[in-house]
Amino acid sequence: MEAINNSEYKILVVDDVQSNIILLKAILGKEGYQILEANNGYECIEKLKTDNPDIILLDIMMPEINGLETLEIIRNAEVYPDIPIIFLSALDDKKDVVKGFKSGANDYVTKPFNNNELVVRVNHQISLIAAKREIEEKTISLLSTIKNRDRLYSVIAHDLRSPLSSIKMILNLLTTELEESKIDNELYSMLKEANRTSEELFLLLDNLLKWTKTQTGRLNIIRQKIDIIGIINGLEDLYTMMTKSKGIKISLISDSNQIETFSDTDLIKTILRNLIVNAIKFSYTGGEIKITVEVINNEIIIGIIDNGCGISEANKDKILSKENSYTTFGTNNEEGSGLGLNLCNEFVTKLGGRLWFESEEGVGTKFYFTIPKV
Repeated sequence: MEAINNSEYKILVVDDVQSNIILLKAILGKEGYQILEANNGYECIEKLKTDNPDIILLDIMMPEINGLETLEIIRNAEVYPDIPIIFLSALDDKKDVVKGFKSGANDYVTKPFNNNELVVRVNHQISLIAAKREIEEKTISLLSTIKNRDRLYSVIAHDLRSPLSSIKMILNLLTTELEESKIDNELYSMLKEANRTSEELFLLLDNLLKWTKTQTGRLNIIRQKIDIIGIINGLEDLYTMMTKSKGIKISLISDSNQIETFSDTDLIKTILRNLIVNAIKFSYTGGEIKITVEVINNEIIIGIIDNGCGISEANKDKILSKENSYTTFGTNNEEGSGLGLNLCNEFVTKLGGRLWFESEEGVGTKFYFTIPKV
C-alpha cells in the first residue's frame, strides 16, 4: 500500500464548544490534515453536502439535535451515508458506546482527549479509507481483465469464505449458549450485534461468489426433485438467528405440507435467503413477516411479505435495475450491497420464473417470485 498523504484528507470537527474545536484543530492540524468545523448537527449536515469531508468527529452532547440524531440523519441520507464517523463523548458510558455503534458509528473517543489516542484512531480510519480506495481501483482493474477474474474468484472462495464461516459458527454458538443474565448487558448486546453482522457478511460473500460464477460462466443449474416447503422450513435456523434481536415473527402460510418440483436447490435457497434477510432488514422491531406458497396454473408462487418501512415511489424503479445495485440502510441502520436482489432476479429468470414486488411506504413490501411446477 502506498504511503498516505494526510494533506489529501479532510476532517470535519463537530462540537458546540469552540475551545474543543480549537484543541482538535491544533492536534490534527499538526498531522497535516485539512480541518473543517461545524458547531451543531445542522451545520454538520450542510458541510457534508458542500465540502465532501473524508471523516467526521462528532460530539454526542449538543443542543438542537445531538450526535446520535445527527448520525441517524446522515446514515439515512442519500449524500455520503457511509462516511466514517468517530463519536466524541465526555460520558465514559458503555450505553452511549453501544447506542453509537448501533446507530452506525465507526469509533469513539472520550473527553478529555488523549492526544495520542485521538491521532491513532483518526489515522486508523483514514488508513481504512485509503485501503478501500486502493482495493476498489485494483478490483476494477482485475475485473476489466478477463484472465484475472478466475484469480479473484479463487481468492474470495478459498481465502475468505472458510474463516468467515468459522467465525459465524462460533458467534452463533456463543449467542445461543450464553445466558444474557450471566454476562454484562452491554457486552451481550455487542455479541448479538457481532453475530448479526457475521450472518450478513456471510450472505454477502455467498452472493459475491455466485455473482462471480455467473460472470465467469461457472454457474451450473442442477435440477433435481425438491420440496419447496421443506426448503423453507430448513432455512428456519438462519432467519431465527437474525430475527431474534428485532423480535420479528416469521410464519409460513401454505395449504400444502409438501410442494414438489424439479429445480436447483442451491439457487432456490439463495433467492429465499436474500428475500427473507431483505424483509428482516426493512422490518421494524416486533414486526411480522409472512412466507406464502401456493400453486396456480402450474406455477409455484412464493411470497415474502413484511409490514416494515416500505419503498418510496421515487425508489421503486431503482430496486430491480440491472444498471445499478441500489441499496439503503435498514430500520436498525443495517447495511446492504444491493447485490442480493439483482442475483434473485437473475436466478429466478434462469429457473424459468419471474420476480416482482408491491410496496407502500410506511405500510410494507411484498416480494413474489415463481418457479415452474414441473
